This record gives sequence, structure tokens and C-alpha cells, in this order.
Amino acid sequence: MLLTGHTGFKGAWLAQWLVSMGANVTAVALKPNTEPNIFTLAKVSTHLAHHELDICDAPKLAAIVQQMQPEIVLHLAAQALVRESYSDPLRTFSVNVIGTANVLDALRHCDSVRSIVVVTTDKVYANQEWPWPYRETDRLGGHDPYSASKAGTEIVVASYRASYFAAKGVNVATARAGNVIGGGDWSADRIIPDAVRAWSANETLQVRRPQAVRPWQHVIEPLCAYLVLAERAWSDKSVAQAWNFGPQTHEAATVREVVGMAHVAFGHGQVQWGDGKEGPHEAGLLTLDTSLAKSQLGVQSVFPLKDAIGMTMRWYRDLQAGQTAAELCERDIAYFIKQASAVG
Repeated sequence: MLLTGHTGFKGAWLAQWLVSMGANVTAVALKPNTEPNIFTLAKVSTHLAHHELDICDAPKLAAIVQQMQPEIVLHLAAQALVRESYSDPLRTFSVNVIGTANVLDALRHCDSVRSIVVVTTDKVYANQEWPWPYRETDRLGGHDPYSASKAGTEIVVASYRASYFAAKGVNVATARAGNVIGGGDWSADRIIPDAVRAWSANETLQVRRPQAVRPWQHVIEPLCAYLVLAERAWSDKSVAQAWNFGPQTHEAATVREVVGMAHVAFGHGQVQWGDGKEGPHEAGLLTLDTSLAKSQLGVQSVFPLKDAIGMTMRWYRDLQAGQTAAELCERDIAYFIKQASAVG
């Protein structure tokens, strides 16, 4: 199996889960871009074939693909921050669009590959700020460079699927997941990491857009969806399309609501609310219609938002108390599997 982006927040969680299931994983990514980071704390590199590589380096990437001959590919490597995309748009487009094209181009010359899942985002849609959730058939777009680059990624994937992979019987799917939270994220300009940093240092959390609405979910939820999608794509050509993954529509919440629940779960901390006008444009209202994934893949949300936030804040508190990152991830994954079985 080939995994890209395993040094990032979601990728490191996914790498740990795959290894725990006994998967033989070869992974490529840049160095972690935060300090601390879950990749280092959980010692992810010791359990898989780790390659430090920029996916924009097409020849080196192709060489690794030819050497390992993967059957399943999970492509998560990306520049994943909206505000960073404003400061470095060319790098964002290069990594997200050309980098993905490099991955797919290497794979089209690989006879072993059977199943490919490319992770994009819920922000690929041309956001109209309307009150109903976006479906997979809605128009793509993107005001900010990050959103536009991910919409571009979707178009690249669709082109490669139609031009090369469909004829070879290789099923290529894209996954559009909502905003993820969970222990081990120290990225800048994300509300939960910002809260943990501020409150751990007895500083005041600055909240720019308290009324912004997002489809929040625990990181394990979309990772499970990616695995289900990759498994189905092994033999079912009907899944070779785009899929929304996220919480139930009524679970979408404002930043203010999320911060309130996080504050209760963390136990202390001060907050200063902004007026929504600071910084560059970001979407104000975004929700996803996940009915297709539920009806066709059997994927549905497991954790209510309050529980997801509680688990997340507990992860950070327990890490500060001396538990290891790997232990905490294993604990949360085991709890998810138990709860998912109960949901059915």
C-alpha cells in the first residue's frame, strides 16, 4: 500500500491505524511542518517504509512507485491550510494540483495498482453561502487559493480517471471531508490547536469568525471512510467518483459553539471574540450532504460533535499528563471501532 502525506495530522493517524491492522505501508511525505507533531511523537516512521519526498519531484516519486508496485493508494499529501494559501498561492497550487497529477501519472504506469483514493476537501464547492448542504454533483469552485487548488485537484482526478484508469479497470475515487478535529493537531490557524496552545499557556484565545459554520468531525471518522472507500474501489467500479464525508447535517456548528464545548471539556481558558472581519475572505457557511455515502457505502457519523470535542481535549490533556501519543491514538481508534459496531 502507498500512503502519501503521512507526516501530517490526518496522515499520521491513518498510518498508525493501517499499521495496527497489519498493512504493509510505504509512505512518502515532506518533513512534519509543526513542532510538536504527531508523526514524531507517535514514532510513526518506525512502523512503515518512510520516504521523505516532495510529490512535486515527479522523477523520484515515479521511481518509488515503480519500485514498490502498490495495489492500494491513499493520497493525502497536500498544502492544507486556507490562510497559508493566501500567503503562498503558487506553492499551494503546485502541491495540490501538480503534485496530485504527479502521483496519478506515476500510477498510470504501474500495473499493480487496483484502488486509488484521493483526498480533497469540503471546500471544493463554489460556495454560495446558501443554507442547504452541498451534494457531490454541485458546481466546483473556490474563492481562496486553497479551495481553488482542491477543486482543480478534483478536475485532474476526473481527467486521469477517464483518460487512463477506467480502461485499465483501476477505480479512482475522491473524498471530500468536512473540518476535522482530534488530538495531535498543532497546525496554525485551526481553532482547536489554537485553543489548546492558548489555554495551556494561560493566554486568551483569539477567535476571528465566531459565526462561521462548518461540518466538524473527529479525524477518525473520515479516515474510516477513506478505508471503506479504498476497499470498495478494489472491485466495484461504481465507487469511482466523488464522495462527501462528514457529520449529519444538524451536527454542523458555529465556531462559537465549538469553542464553547472545547472550553467546557478543557476546563479553563479565556476567549476574545472577533467580529468576523479580520483577515482574508473565508467561507461563512458550509455544510455537506452525506446521504450518498450513507446509502451506497454504509458510512455514517459515529460521534456526536460534543463527544468528538471531548475526546479531542482529553487527548491533549492526557498527553500533557504523560501518556504517549501512540497510546492515545490506539485508545481512540479502539473506542471508535466499538461505537461504530454499536451504531451498526
